[in-house]
Order: sequence, then structure tokens, then C-alpha cells
Amino acid sequence: MMIISYADSALSVLPPVVAITLAILTRKVLLSLGVGIIFGALLLTDFSLLSSGEYIATTVSQLVWKDAALNSWNVYILSFLIVLGMITALITVSGSARAFADWAKLRIRNKRDAKLMTMFLGCVVFIDDYFNSLVVGSISRPITDRYHVSRAKLAYILDSTAAPICVISPVSSWGAYIIALIGGILTAHGFADTGHLSVFIQMIPMNFYALISLLLLLCVATFSLDVGPLRQHELNALRGDLFDESKGQPPGATADLPEADTGKVIGLFLPIAILVFATVYFMVSSGADALASSELPFSVLGAFENTDVSSSLFFGSIVGFIATVVLAIKQKVAWSMLLQGMRVGALSMLPAVYILLFAWTIAGVIGELETGKYMASLATDNIPFALLPAGLFLLAGVTAFSTGTSWGTFGIMLPIAADMAMGSDSTMMLPMLAAVLSGAVFGDHCSPISDTTILSSTGASCHHIDHVVTQLPYALIAATISLVGYTVLGYTASLVAGLISCAVLFVLSIVILHFWAKK
Repeated sequence: MMIISYADSALSVLPPVVAITLAILTRKVLLSLGVGIIFGALLLTDFSLLSSGEYIATTVSQLVWKDAALNSWNVYILSFLIVLGMITALITVSGSARAFADWAKLRIRNKRDAKLMTMFLGCVVFIDDYFNSLVVGSISRPITDRYHVSRAKLAYILDSTAAPICVISPVSSWGAYIIALIGGILTAHGFADTGHLSVFIQMIPMNFYALISLLLLLCVATFSLDVGPLRQHELNALRGDLFDESKGQPPGATADLPEADTGKVIGLFLPIAILVFATVYFMVSSGADALASSELPFSVLGAFENTDVSSSLFFGSIVGFIATVVLAIKQKVAWSMLLQGMRVGALSMLPAVYILLFAWTIAGVIGELETGKYMASLATDNIPFALLPAGLFLLAGVTAFSTGTSWGTFGIMLPIAADMAMGSDSTMMLPMLAAVLSGAVFGDHCSPISDTTILSSTGASCHHIDHVVTQLPYALIAATISLVGYTVLGYTASLVAGLISCAVLFVLSIVILHFWAKK
């Protein structure tokens, strides 16, 4: 079967654009992704129906079986989702979620406190974005529901404390991956003696989008700056409609489960704490094994750089699941209720599993189309040097939006940004690399086909497109401020000037949002 390359053709952008446009217009994610997959397969095979069918079948089968072996990354992630759904349902069945809500009612006194608690947890649980969205969502949902915070706003809080925190945290799966990429880039350009961790830390204040997203979220949570579609969702939540029930149960929802009267707060906190610590242990352990097999000395950062994230999440969830079952039994929950909880919890995650499978499939198609390479090629000769940081921010954003992957965008765009800096002014290398990181997170936030966006919806039990549409205005505000900041940085070569311009625009944006929200 012959595959046609579209690395130098604008046609490579069409399948993701079609899928994303359809998803927003029809609100039917699986149908839209399916159309994008079929269209992409037809392009790759020169519109041969037989070859397209064969290509799609091969691509789908490789999601679970690739190169004569199990595709462990995908299988572990999907299994983690199912197990976490079971844990969430068991916590509900045991009465622990209700006990936690009653306990928190005495300490979390209003809607603002519930939102700030969720944001705080999102900032603390920073080891991985998948883990962040799903675990923090499970903990926070009973409280945000009690205080009539819409599921759409919960999803926004989860998404805005997942990637933005992970991308500026060196001790995370994201941080380790980025440090490894940057290390290779610096070595290739003759900076082998430069400390890779110190370079990463220097780039944190240059990551405008991540920092502004977090500050914007803090203001939105504190002052209820609800605008656009999110405002209607918040009004609906005040009436008790946390999500649009006419669309069916969203991913992760476990409605109509019986709840035991013997629930205790420890039944929620202890399983989640065990889940967190077990996952961190497996991440460090798998990374240490990889270091040992390469005969490299152990370090925590090195372990995170070489860790197996997917298996760590899965095995950590198994330990958490066992702890949840044991505690439920000790709380004298009937086995019939436990089994019902396991079944309902597993089934509740199936919509998220289906969306992820479709998203991974279209990601494979987009990779074959070489959409990312085409987007990156637009930067090579068409942007004046002073506009390169801003231009790279936009291109990384469009690339991540189109491909649904920030990590893939990092891999494509960071080397290009470094080459462009070395070819003009090497002192601008770090700002240009940071602009790529910022842009990739921005595009990832806006993309309906991004796995992190999907899992934030799942963690909040929010309908996926509702999350995408309600988060979009805030993402665009943060991106506009960042774009101006990178433009100022490019023209002045001053990080301080870039930060000041961002700060001024941020304050102005908050004032405008305040008056908009009060209308």
C-alpha cells in the first residue's frame, strides 16, 4: 500500500480542520473524528477505497498491537481510565464521597472556596497531566457539585492546572520530556556543558501562556468572571443542572448509584493518597530501572526523564483500587453494592475510551500526513527576526490545535526554533524555545482532538464539546496577552519588558472581564 506524503502541501491540514469544525458544529465528537479519519486515509491512499479501508484497519489495530507486540502505552492508559472509573464509583458507593462533602461543608463555606480548593489541588498534583485531570476531578466533584459549580467550569479548572503546571514543573512527566529534548538540542548546537535543568528553570518566566493561564484561572475562580458560554452553564448549575442532561450522561458520570450510610472521609482521602504515592513510586522505580539498564547513575530528575508514565499510572491505580475495596469492606459495604459500583464505574469510562481511541487514530493519520512538518515549514523564511518568538508561538499553537498533541509539537518545533535562533541571534534561543512550549499548550487547550482536553472533560464528567467551547474564550485571552508579550520581547530582547507588557494587558483584561461578567 503506497502512502502519499503531504509534508509540503496545505492539504495536510484539511483532515484535522474538518474533524474539529464538525465537532464544534455538530457536537458529535466520534462522528466528527471518524469523518476526519476517513478523509485523511483517502488523501494518503490517493482516494483508493480499498487501500483506505486497509490503512484504517491497520492504524486501528496498531492502537493495541504494534510491531508484533502489545502497544503497552495505549493499553495501560485505557486500563488506567477504567480502573479509575471503578475507584470513583466505589468511593461513591461506600458513602465516602458524601461524607467528604459533609465534612468539607464545614470548612469550604462557599462556591469560591470550592473552586479555589480545586485549583490548589490541581497545582499540587503536578506529576502528570492525565493523572492531574482525573484524580483532582474525582476528589473535587462532590464539593463543586454541592456548591453548584458547573461541570464545564470544573473542566476548565482541571485543564488549566494540568498542562500549564506540568510544562513549568521540572519534576513531572512533561518537565522530564522537555528537559530531555532541550538537552539534545543544546548538545547539538555546542552547548554540551550547559546545565539542562538550569536552562529549563530559566525558561519558566518566559513561558507566558502557562503563567497567564494560571493567573487568569485564579481571577476567574475568585471573582466569578464567567463570560461567553460558561456563563450560561453557571446559571444552569445554580438551578441544579450541572450539565445538559438532554445529551446523556457525560464520560465519568456515575449517577444513580446507591450510597452506604457508613461512609467516612478517610474512604476518599486514603485511597487517593495511596494512588498518588504508588504512582510516584512506580514512576521513580521504572525510571531507575531504565537508568540502571543504561548504566547511568540514579537521580530523581533522571528517573522522571526515563520513566514509563503509562505503566506507572496503571499499576498505581491498581494499588489505589485495592485500597478502595479494602476500606469499603471495612466500612461494611455490601458486596452486591461493591460489584455494582465496579460495573457502573467501568462502563462510565467507555465514552472517554471511545473518544481517546478515535483521537489516537486521527493523530496517527495526521502524523502520516505530516501536518506538523508542513506547519513548521511555514516559519522558516516568512517571519522577520523580531517577530520570531510571536510567530513561533502562533505556529506551535496552530500545530498543536491541528494535531491534538503538545508533545508532538514540542518534538517538531523545538529543534526548528533552535536552528532559527542559531542562524540569527543565539541569545534569543531560550525565549524562542519558551514561545514554542507556550504555543503548544495553547493549541492543546483549544483542540477538541487533544487527549488532555478529553481527559479534563472526563475528570469533570462534562460533555467534551461543552468543555472545549467554554474554555476557548479564556484560552484566547491568555494567548492574545502572550502574543503581545512575545512581540515586545522580540523587538526589545528584554524579558522584563515582555513580562511588563503581559502584566499591563492582564490587568486590563481582568477589568474588562469584570464588567462583561456583571452585564
